[in-house]
Amino acid sequence: MAVPSVELTGGVKFPMIGFGTWQSAPDVVGTAVRAAIDAGYRHIDCAWNYFNEKEVGQAVKDKITEGKIKREDVFITTKLWCTYHRPEDVKRGFQESLRGLGLDYIDLFLIHGPPAFKPGPKWLATDDSDYDDTDYVDTFKAMESLVDEGVCRAIGLSNFNTQQLERVLQNCRIKPAVNQVELHPYLVQQKLVDYCKSKGVVITAYSPLGSPGRDFAQPGEARVLEDPVVLDIAKNHEKTPAQVLLRYHLDRGIVVIPKSVTPSRIRENLQVLDFSLTADDIKKLNSLDRNNRYVDWSFCKTHKYFPFRD
Repeated sequence: MAVPSVELTGGVKFPMIGFGTWQSAPDVVGTAVRAAIDAGYRHIDCAWNYFNEKEVGQAVKDKITEGKIKREDVFITTKLWCTYHRPEDVKRGFQESLRGLGLDYIDLFLIHGPPAFKPGPKWLATDDSDYDDTDYVDTFKAMESLVDEGVCRAIGLSNFNTQQLERVLQNCRIKPAVNQVELHPYLVQQKLVDYCKSKGVVITAYSPLGSPGRDFAQPGEARVLEDPVVLDIAKNHEKTPAQVLLRYHLDRGIVVIPKSVTPSRIRENLQVLDFSLTADDIKKLNSLDRNNRYVDWSFCKTHKYFPFRD
C-alpha cells in the first residue's frame, strides 16, 4: 500500500510517513536508511547537527546505484543549525549539508529552531555568551534565495510557536511549507496544529512515540508507549502501541517521522495504512495531553527567541 502524500507550496509532494535519523549513530544509520528504503520509505529526515548526514546520503546513493530508487523518488529533509542563522551564513550552512549528503539538491530545508547561536566551532550554547541576536525572520528571508536558485524545493521551520510562525508569515516572500514539532498524546499542541492548518502550513510530528530511546531520557519518566489507554486501543485494533501512535498523527492530517535502527521495527512502523482510529480513539488519546515535552531545548531557555516559553 502506497504511503499517502500531502502537497507543499509549489506542488511538491511530501510523503506523510518519513524515516527519522535523529540520534542514530553514524555506524548504524546507513544500514537503517537502506532497510527503510527497502521497506518502502521515500521520505528521509536529517539535520546538520545529527552528525550523520554523510552516512545517510551514502545509503541513499547506494540504493540509487542498486536501481532500487531514483533520486526524484526520495524526499530528503534537512535543517539549518542555530550557528548558521546570520543571513550571510545561511548558504554556507546549506552547502555543508548538501556536501555531507552528497546530493545535488534538497527537497525541504528547515530552520532547526528560532534561537541563533554565535557562528564558530562551538555548536551548542552552554551559556548566554554563546547566543546571537540574529532574527529568525532574516534567516528565513536568506533561505528564500535557495529556492530561487533551484537547490532547494521547499523551505520551512521547526520548533516554532504560533507567534514566531506568524512573524515569519507576515514578513516572508515564500511561505514556510512545514513546521516540524514534537507531537504525541502527551503533547497534543492542538492550538498550534489548528493554527498551522489555518495558514496552510503542514505539520510534521517528531518524537511521535515519545522518543523513548533518546540519550537524555530520565529514569522513571512517563512513557506514552506504555500508557494504558494506548495499550487498550492497540489491543482493540490488533496493532502495536507504536502503530497506534503513528496512526494517531496520520488521522489528524499530520506527517510523521518515526526513527528506529531495528529492521523489524522499521518495517512495522510503516504498516499503519491498513486501519484507522475511531473518533472515540482519538478523543481518548487527546485526553492524555499533559504538556509533557521530551525535547525541551533546555540548552537555550534564556534566549529571547526560545520557542517553548508559555
